[in-house]
Amino acid sequence: MFAFDNSYARLPERFFQPVYPAPVAKPQLIRFNVALATELGLSPEVTDAARLAAIFSGNAVPTGAEPLAMAYSGHQFGQFNPQLGDGRAILLGEVVDANGQRRDIQLKGAGETPFSRRGDGRAALGPVLREYIVSEAMSALGIPTTRALAAVLTGEPVYRETVQPGAVFTRVAASHVRVGTFQFFAARGDTDGVKALADHVIARHYPEIAGEHDPYLALLSAIAGRQAALIARWLSVGFIHGVMNTDNMTVSGETIDFGPCAFLDEYDPQKVFSSIDQRGRYAYGNQPGIGQWNIARLAEALLPLFAGNEEENVSAANAALVEFGRVFQESWLDAFRRKLGIEGEAEGDLALVNDFLQLMHRGEADFTLTFRALGRVAGGAADLMLEAQFTDATGVGDWLSRWRARLADSATSPAGRQATMAAVNPALIPRNHRIEQAIQAGLSGDFQPFERLAMALERPYEDDPQFADLATPPRREERVTKTFCGT
Repeated sequence: MFAFDNSYARLPERFFQPVYPAPVAKPQLIRFNVALATELGLSPEVTDAARLAAIFSGNAVPTGAEPLAMAYSGHQFGQFNPQLGDGRAILLGEVVDANGQRRDIQLKGAGETPFSRRGDGRAALGPVLREYIVSEAMSALGIPTTRALAAVLTGEPVYRETVQPGAVFTRVAASHVRVGTFQFFAARGDTDGVKALADHVIARHYPEIAGEHDPYLALLSAIAGRQAALIARWLSVGFIHGVMNTDNMTVSGETIDFGPCAFLDEYDPQKVFSSIDQRGRYAYGNQPGIGQWNIARLAEALLPLFAGNEEENVSAANAALVEFGRVFQESWLDAFRRKLGIEGEAEGDLALVNDFLQLMHRGEADFTLTFRALGRVAGGAADLMLEAQFTDATGVGDWLSRWRARLADSATSPAGRQATMAAVNPALIPRNHRIEQAIQAGLSGDFQPFERLAMALERPYEDDPQFADLATPPRREERVTKTFCGT
C-alpha cells in the first residue's frame, strides 16, 4: 500500500513506545483525500471504501508500518509538563512522496498509548471534522501545514462533556518532531538524546547546515526563521492557533494541532476563541511573541550542543531570538504590503498598514472581506465598496488618499493590481460558524455540509457564486465565541 521507510523508528528506544492501534467496531469512511494519497504514492488499486476505512481506522495495519507513540514534553500555557507524548496519536510510519520529501502518516484517535495519561486515546467526530477542514484550507491558502488524508467513523461512542460519535483522523506531516520533543530529553539531562534528535532533524529538514562549524546553533536559527515566517503568514489570513504550547510547535515549520483554532471575522488583535485560553495568552496579536518565547525554550534545550563557551553560547542563542523578531517583522510587513497591493518598499509602509488595521479595529471591519473589497477598489470600484465594510468609516477616505499616493509611481494597471491582490487576499476562509454548522450536521449523520465546505475551500482565492454563502460573516445569532480542543 505505502512504501514505508521509517527513520524515526530507527532512533534509540527511549524516543518512543511501540504501540498498535486498537480495533474499532464499525469503521466507515467519511472522506478520503485522493490527491494527497496520489502524492504520497498510495497504491492505486486501494480504492474500496471499506478497505480504506479499515486501514485508516487502524483495524488493518499496512505492511511495512512500525506503529509507535512519540515521547515529548512541553510548556502548556507557560507551565512545564515533563511527560506528555502521543496520548491519542500513533505514527504508522514514513513515506517518501512524489517530490522526494519524507512524510509522516499518523492516526489520531486510534486508541490508548503508554502516554495517554488515563485518557481513552480516542477522538470525537467534531475535532476530526474541524482538523480536516482547517488543515486542508491552510494548505490551499498556501500556508505550511500538516495535511488531512482521511477521516473515518469508528462506530463507537466517546465520552467527553457529552456522548459523541468516535472518529479517527489521518494526519500527514513533514515530521511530528516538536520543540517539546527536544525538551523531553533536555529535562532529563539527556544531552546524548538531544544530540541524536538534533542530528535526525538536520538530516531530515535542514541538510544544508550539516557541514557548518556550529550546526546546532544553525539549527536553532533555521527553525526560528521558519517559525517566524509561518506566524506572519497566519496573521495575514486572520488565523488564531489557539494553543501555541511548545508541544504544538513543529521544528519543520508546519502548522500543527488544529484544536481550538479559529479565524477572525471582524478584526481585533486581542481576539481569543479558545475555551481553555482563559487569559488570552494565545490571542491573535500575541502569537509572534509566543512564537519567540517558544524558540527561547528550544534554545535552552540545544544550548549544551553549541560549539562555544557558556557565555558565547548564551549570546548566540539571544542573537537567534533577535533574528526571529527581525524575520517576523520583515515577513509580516511583506505579506501586508502585498495585501494592500504595494510594490517595493517605502519608509511609510509600516504606518500605512498599521493605520489601516486600526481603522478596521475601530470600525469592526471583517478581516477577510475588507481586504478583498480593497482589491476591488484598486481595480476601479467605488470607494463605497470598501467603506461599507466598516460600522464607522471615519478616516477611511483619508487613508485611501494616502494609499493611492503610495501606488502612484507603479506602472501596474488597475486590473493587474486587483488580480495581484486577489491572489493573496482570500475570498473564502473556514469561517468558525460554517465549521460549527458542518460539525453539528455531521453529529446527526449528515456529512453534506462538511463535504461542501471542504470542496469550497480547495480554491479559497476564487469568487465562486455557488459558494457565495460560505464567504459571508455570521449573523449575530450564528457567531461562535468559543472553540474547543476536543481532548
